[in-house]
Amino acid sequence: MRKTFQLRPEGKNPDRVLEAIKHEIRKYLKRERSRALPTGVDYWDFNCKFGPSEAAAVPARVGELIALIDALVKEEGTQFYIEILSCHGQRQAPPTTTKHLTHGE
Repeated sequence: MRKTFQLRPEGKNPDRVLEAIKHEIRKYLKRERSRALPTGVDYWDFNCKFGPSEAAAVPARVGELIALIDALVKEEGTQFYIEILSCHGQRQAPPTTTKHLTHGE
């Protein structure tokens, strides 16, 4: 998904438009996550960008997107660009530590 959303279209309630945009984003993420995983892939990951325009978009985490939209609305923003691209995710084993603590440390 690569799209520029208008937050204040003429003749529409801005609150309803905002909720419709959030719904569209959540619906897209749900649809992408429900796709069948290729062999050797653990989960669907997402590369995201967010900004007031496509040129000013910066990388963001998928969990931050709704909060970023809300912050932009509080700042009286009129539009934003969002890019969400799905990619393959591999779970990483947590690093193991070999150092054993003793009571003297």
